[in-house]
Amino acid sequence: MQRWSARLALATAALAVLLPLIFAGSASLVLVLVGLVGMAVTAAAVWWVLTRRGAVRIAAAVLAVAAPATVIGFYDARNLLWVVMVALGLWAVAVWSGRAAIRSTGFGAIPVTEHQTPAPERPFLIMNPRSGGGKVARFGLKEKAEGLGARVVLLDPDHPQDVAVLAREAADAGADLLGVAGGDGTQALVAAVAAERGIPFLVISAGTRNHFALDLGLDREDPSTCLDALSDGVELWVDLGFANEHPFVNNASFGAYAAVVQSPAYRDDKVRTTLELLPDLLTRQRGPVLMAQADGIRIPAPQALLVSNNPYRTGDPAGLGRRELLNSGRLGVLGVKVDNAAQAAGLLRGRKAAGLTVRTAREVVVDADRPEIEVGVDGEAMVLSVPVRCRIAQGALRVRVPRARPGVPAVKPRMDWRRLRKLGAVVGRTAVGGRGF
Repeated sequence: MQRWSARLALATAALAVLLPLIFAGSASLVLVLVGLVGMAVTAAAVWWVLTRRGAVRIAAAVLAVAAPATVIGFYDARNLLWVVMVALGLWAVAVWSGRAAIRSTGFGAIPVTEHQTPAPERPFLIMNPRSGGGKVARFGLKEKAEGLGARVVLLDPDHPQDVAVLAREAADAGADLLGVAGGDGTQALVAAVAAERGIPFLVISAGTRNHFALDLGLDREDPSTCLDALSDGVELWVDLGFANEHPFVNNASFGAYAAVVQSPAYRDDKVRTTLELLPDLLTRQRGPVLMAQADGIRIPAPQALLVSNNPYRTGDPAGLGRRELLNSGRLGVLGVKVDNAAQAAGLLRGRKAAGLTVRTAREVVVDADRPEIEVGVDGEAMVLSVPVRCRIAQGALRVRVPRARPGVPAVKPRMDWRRLRKLGAVVGRTAVGGRGF
């Protein structure tokens, strides 16, 4: 099956290239050129939408829609649209079967070490009843946790409490596990206390997006299953990030996004607020000029910078926003610097784009041309003094998870056409005298 999957990938890739040549001849080069130009114009138009206001923004939005529509109309007028669609379909089959062949060689998710530890005797859980649109009440989290022997504190939205203080008081009183049913920002604060005291931490996926829970392989659809860890669980030892002394389980963002989330109007109308603020931020008429260093390597003047607790996947569109590992001891660094429409179009080159920086580092230092800058720490808006030093504490956090859980989806392998050719060329042999393939 591995050999035939590789051969199918090679065959369909060849057909995807030959089909336009057969039906369009020399015009196939024109098809490719028109498609590339259309993509570049669309990317440039999106840049103008983000950096302009008024009539120019409206015209750019029309262009962003008209450019791909024009490309499709061009193909259709020459009765070649079906050729393009079939070629794209063949290419998708080639990539799918090629990855299947490579994956069958043993490529897949990196095994996560599970540590067997006794069940907690005095767990303490903090729950936000408003988090995730009221998941705490909807899934009966408080009742189930108390039925498993946990002490539960419900936060009062009308009287804000310091969750880190609550967690420290519980640890001082003898709690042997700290947990949170809430958003990632609240998770990070309590996780830092658990790491400081050397006791396990429980993640309950009751937030809105639950990115940390996703990368831990937890069930995000039913947060009550996370409580199974109290009776039948294992520990994963994962990293914890810090921006100065502020912990984060996901990321710290600097630049345009961090400035947008500071606006009081952002929570009520995210789209309108973002479109109103981005033109000045992206054209550097507002906001600080950032200067960053990742392990001493300069990242000059990015408009947006994301520092993550372990790097996010970048090679697989289906896996964007996910992390393969949470214990690599490395920060992920993603910086974007775009000053004009041409550079925006250049981002289509992916990791090779001049305006895109993708790195890993143990320490990232962010400075600016002003004494304080806006920072989004796990989605929470903060203002921090510069320089902001981001670091990672490897294996500092003991996360208790259910033994039975969905798990992290396996990372898709990168396409390696040279390897596929070798796999497809292998000829099976019948073992003779105990030898063979």
